[in-house]
Order: sequence, then structure tokens, then C-alpha cells
Amino acid sequence: MKKTLHRFTLSVNGQEHSCEVEARLLLSDFLRHELGLTGTHVGCEHGVCGACTILFDGQAVRSCLMFAVQARGHEITTVEGLAAHQDRLHPLQQAFWEAHGLQCGFCTPGILMTLIPFLAENPSPTEAEIREAISGNLCRCTGYQSIVEAVELAAERSEKS
Repeated sequence: MKKTLHRFTLSVNGQEHSCEVEARLLLSDFLRHELGLTGTHVGCEHGVCGACTILFDGQAVRSCLMFAVQARGHEITTVEGLAAHQDRLHPLQQAFWEAHGLQCGFCTPGILMTLIPFLAENPSPTEAEIREAISGNLCRCTGYQSIVEAVELAAERSEKS
């Protein structure tokens, strides 16, 4: 049986990509296997754990719940696209590093991508608002306290700049 491939173009981390993929290829698998962007992690493949969260036109979405062809013409940002330069972390990544907001790191990319639009909309969040924002991201290592402290640190720094 011949595979039917679908041709499309999308932007990932500011770079245009022309692709040919099967209609059933998940966006998470496309990012990891076709583009080599392995920072998008795959956990549950049901949209529950949040490990595969990316920015889709600036909004946090679960890439395991979308087909790659649905991204036709859209702007995708993965964790690899957060830092402006490879030698300098994004301020939120820096805060996570300083506040020990990660342990094994598996959930971290999805949490970071969830928090980018959250902090853009709510630059001075309360602890309760931070906890609500990350409630869809599962972490088995940290107990979330260090994650919350990292977000508070990032928000505090952005207020000062």
C-alpha cells in the first residue's frame, strides 16, 4: 500500500520548513523525529502530562494532540527556541536553574512552554495563580515548590527590568 504524503510549510523557532509527511504523524513526533527537536518530550500521548507542550502561534498547546499537517502555515516555538542565543538562557530558564526548579528535567520543557504565555498575560502572578497555571503539567520529582519559586523569581526580575 502506497503512503499518501502531505506537503506543507510551517515555521519552527523562526525558521521555515517545507515538509512531506503522512497525515497521521503527530506534531510531537514530527518535531522530534523529522526536525530533531528533542526538547519536546512525549509522555502520556493523551494530552494529560504536559511534557509535549509547545507554543502554537504563541499559545501553549499539547503537540501530542495535533497532527503535523495541522501546523501548516503556523508558527511553532519549542523549548529550543526560547533562548535568543545558545550561550544565554531565556530569563525563565535562568530562574529555573537558579531556584532548582528542575530535577530529572523531563517535565521542564513543557512547563517552561506553559509558563511563557502565562507570564506574558500575568507578569505579577500570585503563588496560587502559578500553581493553577502549571496544574496541567505533571512532575514526579520536585513537589512543585521549587518550580513555583522559579516562576516567582522570573516574574520579580521581569518587573524590575
